[in-house]
Amino acid sequence: MKIVTPDGRYFVVKGQLWRCSNPSLTEELRQKLVSELMAARREVKEAKASQDTSRMKHARERVQKAKVALGERGPVWWIDGSPDLNRHRVSKSPYAAWLSTVPERANKD
Repeated sequence: MKIVTPDGRYFVVKGQLWRCSNPSLTEELRQKLVSELMAARREVKEAKASQDTSRMKHARERVQKAKVALGERGPVWWIDGSPDLNRHRVSKSPYAAWLSTVPERANKD
């Protein structure tokens, strides 16, 4: 079960916050960007296997570009001025009290 913060900004994995994609993206655009991200990740895997550093750099740049376009990295997609807590521990964030209310089974992600 994927645990998403009440504001929809982050999902939680092993006690860490990860930024969600921008919900204002159209489904068509989001799917196109996810497809690009998956292709870039496959390229990273292939570059690692071949130990091609130039290809690896290019592949990682593609991953970064897709993640920024999805809103998962780069400037935040919300406009209320709240800080970006991507990759922060939930227990050390404003979401700590909320997470304590999430059923234990769901919290094992």
